[in-house]
Amino acid sequence: MSEILLNVDNVELVDLFGENNVKLNLLRKAFPEVKIVARGSQIKLLGEKKYTQNLKGKIEMMVKTLKEFDELSIETVKDLLNGANPFATRLSKRTSENIIVYGTGGKQIKAQTRNQKLLVDSADENDIVFAVGPAGTGKTYTAVALAVRALKNKVVKKIIMTRPAVEAGENLGFLPGDLKDKVDPYLRPLYDALDDMIPSDKLEHLITTRVIEVAPLAFMRGRTLDNAFVIMDEAQNCTTTQLKMFLTRLGPSAKCIVTGDLSQIDLPRHVTSGLKRSLDILGKLEGIGVARLTPDDVVRHRLVKEIIIAYNENDAKMKEEREANRIGENKKPDSADGLGMVNK
Repeated sequence: MSEILLNVDNVELVDLFGENNVKLNLLRKAFPEVKIVARGSQIKLLGEKKYTQNLKGKIEMMVKTLKEFDELSIETVKDLLNGANPFATRLSKRTSENIIVYGTGGKQIKAQTRNQKLLVDSADENDIVFAVGPAGTGKTYTAVALAVRALKNKVVKKIIMTRPAVEAGENLGFLPGDLKDKVDPYLRPLYDALDDMIPSDKLEHLITTRVIEVAPLAFMRGRTLDNAFVIMDEAQNCTTTQLKMFLTRLGPSAKCIVTGDLSQIDLPRHVTSGLKRSLDILGKLEGIGVARLTPDDVVRHRLVKEIIIAYNENDAKMKEEREANRIGENKKPDSADGLGMVNK
């Protein structure tokens, strides 16, 4: 009988063992001959020497992989248990499967459609990218994944995510609470994406230490956003002045993605969307990329794509009818009263 004690310092245990010990249970299933006792940062292995030594090597490789890449997916653990070297396979696997980053519990976050892949490529090539398209096409989710990847790879020191606090037809001013309580509902989609990619305790620490900042657009005024990956979400609800203010906050080492859906503008009718004007003015500048997503890129419920297409077709029909009515009005003859005045 062999007993081995391993100390796993300087790594997050939830990253090593997985949520609900999912990765630790993979080890137990692969080595039923060994009793594994995990207490704090110490792991005890009990069993025949040939099995405990083999398992010790696997755990040490898991720790090394986590320290080297700042992530350890379930798939990587499975590969390791099957004899693969994660240092040799990890990068090629990421390239072939369009993986952007590994999320909570080893979930693979990757580009799922051709235009999402174009968005990822454009973000790699440009410092500012406009990602424009209908709901459900993964604009925000992909942008957050790219930001988390940049933070994990130490390309940037922080992530800053913002949205204009524009009500989508509802009046939320009566809600109780302080300013944060009133503003957080607008920012919830950004938190939801982060929850998918960073374990909750680690995310809370990053937010508390302001490594990750989620704030309404008004809080950006007067700042310089540098060494950061910055995301402006729902930019169709920015005025031209607001979007200009935001884009001119970027420091020399910043990366930025601006997302928006020009079919869901919640601004007053007399106010032009700053996103539309920015695309016209800035779309061809060197260093600025534009990724246009379509209903074909929808990754939500299968009916979402059909809903978007149906609304687009109805909007086009209504536009044609308005245009026909306008032309008809212009072709109407002068009124009888008008003719009477002429005859006089």
